[in-house]
Parts: sequence; structure tokens; C-alpha cells
Amino acid sequence: MHLQKTQTTSLALFCKVVDNYGDIGICWRLAKQLEQEHGIAVTLWVDDLLSFQRICPEIAIDCDTQKIAHVTVRHWRDQDAQFAVDEIADIVIEFFACDIPPAYIGAMAARTPRPVWLNLEGLTAEEWVEGCHTLPSPHPRLSLTKHFFFPGFTNKTGGLLLETRLEQQRQAFQSDRAAITDFLMQLGVTASEMASLKVSLFCYPQAPVSDVFEIWKSSGTAITCLVPEGVASHAVETFLGREAIAGATATRAALTVRVLPFMPQPDYDKLLWACDLNFVRGEDSFVRAQWAGRPFIWHIYPQDENLHHVKLKAFLQRYASELASVLSFSLAWNGATEHAVDWFAIWASLLTDRQKITDRSAAWQAELLANGDLSSNLLKFAGALR
Repeated sequence: MHLQKTQTTSLALFCKVVDNYGDIGICWRLAKQLEQEHGIAVTLWVDDLLSFQRICPEIAIDCDTQKIAHVTVRHWRDQDAQFAVDEIADIVIEFFACDIPPAYIGAMAARTPRPVWLNLEGLTAEEWVEGCHTLPSPHPRLSLTKHFFFPGFTNKTGGLLLETRLEQQRQAFQSDRAAITDFLMQLGVTASEMASLKVSLFCYPQAPVSDVFEIWKSSGTAITCLVPEGVASHAVETFLGREAIAGATATRAALTVRVLPFMPQPDYDKLLWACDLNFVRGEDSFVRAQWAGRPFIWHIYPQDENLHHVKLKAFLQRYASELASVLSFSLAWNGATEHAVDWFAIWASLLTDRQKITDRSAAWQAELLANGDLSSNLLKFAGALR
């Protein structure tokens, strides 16, 4: 730790895309917030510009350096690039231990003052992160120390990503019936479907979508399922009887399925706000669903030996310990049950509990807001180190 305090004006964020859209989704939201709300000059290094373009259409996939929303975006092609000391930012963040280029680390060690080096970890509700949050990790050879920074759900972690005006924007949108109707109709939702139970579906291929579609078809409630192109393709194509391209739709009994184009992040937020129930996956959409104030079901990123089930249960224990319907459906949706699943029963229970779940969402948001937002907490910690 340096005794001299200096003002942070620049930050480099390195992102390797593993979970298609979740990794870059998180890093892009963080980069924009740091620039727009804190005035930090951010350089975002990304190895997969094609995935980035799906959530940010302005991205040019054949461009090494570009500026989007005042953030400098660099294509991270390999580990062999060379860097001068004056290229090193005040704060350097590697997302999820992504191994930044060795020459960049070498230039960090040669810089005066040395930058704050953080490993921004993945989100988990497990208790052990509270003991690891902000722990130092000295470099084995160089005079550099990296610190671990964990997002999380308690005041002993870094909190969650949350833009300053997001809650105000959400409340304004959700209180404006005309705005919701106009937004959904732009996605192809018809006037008659507006009265149905509207469900957004974003999941990994392992999700038991076909089983749930069968229950929804026989539901006593009309259901409109809005699913991004490329998600649950096999189940969606089987239901549609055709290729699941954007704009494709079909209605069978009580269920209508509509395939949406991938949309920019602000529009995806509106989709979560407009729907009655959201199925989300990974980390980015998972966090946004918690800020949406709507019931949601999380599909966690699968890991070997079902290690993801531990993380799932840790979150459910914090969020839904008194909501048996959410617990049962979430475990079944993630293949974390040891017995045959009665989809009809757990779906009926989830529907019955919709108001309880909505009430819990509001209380949960208040708990999360008390922890502060991730970007502010991160800068505060980095400022203490500088």
C-alpha cells in the first residue's frame, strides 16, 4: 500500500468471455458506470467482440480500438502484446482471474506510482467470500500486490452493480402502462397477449424447457413466453415446428412462444421490468432480475461435479428460505433434486405465491441497497490503497 494518495483518473478492465454474454455484460455495465458516474477514463479489453456486439450493437467486430459510450474498447487478441509504462492505468482489473498479458504486468511493476491491481471475482452467496473479500495476493517475483474483490449480497462484500438512476427508471417504466404496452408491442406482442402471463426465458441448454412448455400448454392461464434467439433452441424449435429465428411465433393451447432478437442491455432491462416472471441465467441477467422487482427463477452456470448446486442453494437460503415454491422450482429447474419432478405441482405453487414473491423482491432490494453499489465500493477500496 502506498502512503501517497493520488486521484484515480484511469482504469483498465480485462474481460475474457467464457459465459457468452454474462462476462461481457457485467464488464460493460461496470465500464459504463465508472465512466458516466465517476468520470474515470476506462479501457475495456475484450477477447470476443462478436459476443459483445450481441448486447451492444455499436461494437465493430473488426476494429482493434474503438470508443463506445466514451469507453475505449480494445480487442484483446493474445498474451504477447508489449506495453509501455505510460499505457498502464491507475487501476487494473482482471475479471474472474482472466490472466492479463505478462508484459502489462511487467509495465505495472515499473510504473510510479504502481497501479491498484484487483481481481474482480464472480458472484456467489456463499459465506466464505466474506473472509476472502479484499484479501491481498503478493506477486511471487514483482513488487506488486493483487487484491481480491468479491461482489455479493452482504455488507462484508462489494455489493452488486447498480447504476444511480436505475431504480428511478424502473419505477417510472413499471408505473406507465402505456410505455409497457408500447415496448412489448414493438417486440411483436399482440393486444390479446398483453392480458396473458408474460414470461421472459433466458437459460442454458440444460434447462428442462420442454417439460415446462408442456405444463404451460395445459395451464388454465394464457402464457406468452418471450425467448431470445439462440436460447433453448431445441425446445423452442420443437414447439414452433420450425427454425427458431427472431420473429418466429406459435400458439399451442394456452402457450404462445415468441422468439426475440438479442437486444441491447437497456432494452433487456425493460423486458425484465415488463414481464410478470423472468427466467434468467449466469450472473448479469441474474443481478438485473433482482433489481427488476419481479418474480424470477435463476439458471446457474453449470460446473463439473455439480459444484454450481452449492452456489444455487447458498443464494436460495438467503433469498427464498421462506418461499417453498421458489425453492422447489429453482432446484428442479437446475437439476438439483434427487427425486422425480412434479412440474404441474411446483408450477401451480409458484403461481399461487406470485404476490408473496413480489413482496419478497421489494424487501430483498432494500437489503441489497443497504450494501451500496459495486462500482462505488470498488473505487472506495482502490482509493484507500492509493
